[in-house]
Amino acid sequence: MSLADKDSTTAFCLDSYNVSEELGFILHEPLTELPLYYQPWMDIAFHLPELVHSHELRSRVSRMPLLSSQYLQTHRELRLAHLALGATTMSYVWQEGEDNTVKVLPRNLALPYWEVSQRLGLPPIFVHADAVLANWKKRDPERPFDMENLDLVVRLPGGESLRGFFMVTLLVELAAIPALKRIPTVFSGVSCGHAAMVAQALQDISKSLHDMTEALKLMHGCWKDNLSMPNGLIYEGVHPEPMEFSGGSAAQSSLLHCFDELLGINHEAKAGAFLTRMRDYMPPAHKQMIQDISNQPSLRKFVQEQCDEELNKAFQLCVTELIELRNYHINMVSRYITVPAARARQLRFSKTVDEEMVSKAPTALEERGTGGSSIMSFLKTVRDETKQVFLSVNKN
Repeated sequence: MSLADKDSTTAFCLDSYNVSEELGFILHEPLTELPLYYQPWMDIAFHLPELVHSHELRSRVSRMPLLSSQYLQTHRELRLAHLALGATTMSYVWQEGEDNTVKVLPRNLALPYWEVSQRLGLPPIFVHADAVLANWKKRDPERPFDMENLDLVVRLPGGESLRGFFMVTLLVELAAIPALKRIPTVFSGVSCGHAAMVAQALQDISKSLHDMTEALKLMHGCWKDNLSMPNGLIYEGVHPEPMEFSGGSAAQSSLLHCFDELLGINHEAKAGAFLTRMRDYMPPAHKQMIQDISNQPSLRKFVQEQCDEELNKAFQLCVTELIELRNYHINMVSRYITVPAARARQLRFSKTVDEEMVSKAPTALEERGTGGSSIMSFLKTVRDETKQVFLSVNKN
C-alpha cells in the first residue's frame, strides 16, 4: 500500500468510534458487577424473572434506596448500570402485562436512570446497546464465542427463548465485523481511484453480509409508538410530564445503517424518518460513525463512473446479500410474530376458548415490532428501497 493509501485509510479509523476490529460495535468484556454501593440495583436486576413471576418487583423497587450515579467511574460501569436500570424499568412497567402498565416511574429508579443515560448519551429506556451489545458473558472464558458458550448478564422473563433471541442477535453483530473492518479500505480505494482495491473490499463485505444471514438462521434453534402506553411514561423527579421513547428494536443496531450509507441506499418517508430517529438510541460514537460514512465520497457514484466489470459485480453482490438478509428477516418476523399474532386474534373471537385465555392473548406485537414500528410494512419498504439501488446501478 502506498503512503497515499495509508493516509486515506487512517482518515476513517474504526477505533475513533469505539469500534474494535475484534468485536465491532459489541462492548468488550462487559462487567457483571458494580461497586458495592450499587448492590441494591443489582440484587433486583439479577432476579427480574422471579420477581416478575411472583408479582413482587414493583414492591421491591419501592423499597430500593435512591442512589447517585457519581461513583460510576468507567464507561463499562455506566453501561452495566444502564443495562440493569433499563431492564428493571421495563420489567417494572410490564410486570402485570399490557393492560396494567404504570404511568409513573418512581423517583428512586427514574432519577439514577436519567443520570446514567445523560452521561452515556443514551435515552432512559432499554435499547439494543443494552440488551445485546452490553448484555453478554462467556460461560467459559477459554472457549469460543458461540451460542453454547454465551449467556446473558441480566436476564429478563422469557427463559431460554429470550436468551436465544439476544444471543443470536449478538452473533449477527459478530458476523458483521469483517465487513466493518473493510469499510476504511473502501474509502481508501475510492479516494485514490483504485477500482480493484474497492472491488476486493466489497467482495469481503458481501461475504460478511451472507454470514450475517446465516447467523440469523440460528433463531430457529418501548413507550413511544406503543399502543398500550399512548401517552408515554412519567419519570418522577426528572420531568412532570410523560416522556416518550421507542423500545428496543433491531433498527437500533448500527450495522445496517452503516451498510446503507456505504452503498448509498436512501430510505424515504416514514421508514426513513423512523430509521433516522433510531440513531438517537445508539451510543453517540456509533451514531457519529454512521454520519461520517454518509459524508464520505459516494461509493455508488464511484462504481457508476469507473465502468469496471469486477467492481460493478462486487457492488451488486453486496446489495444482493443485503436484500437477502432483509428478506430472511421478513420471513422470520412473519413466522414468529405475524402468524402467532393472527392466531391470537382468532382466540379472542373464539366462542369455545376459556375467557381468561382469550383475555391474555397478546395484542401489542400483532401489527408492530418490538420498537413500535408497523413491522411488515416497514420491513418490506426498507427491503424494496434496497432493491432500487441494485437496479439503478445495474442500468449503468
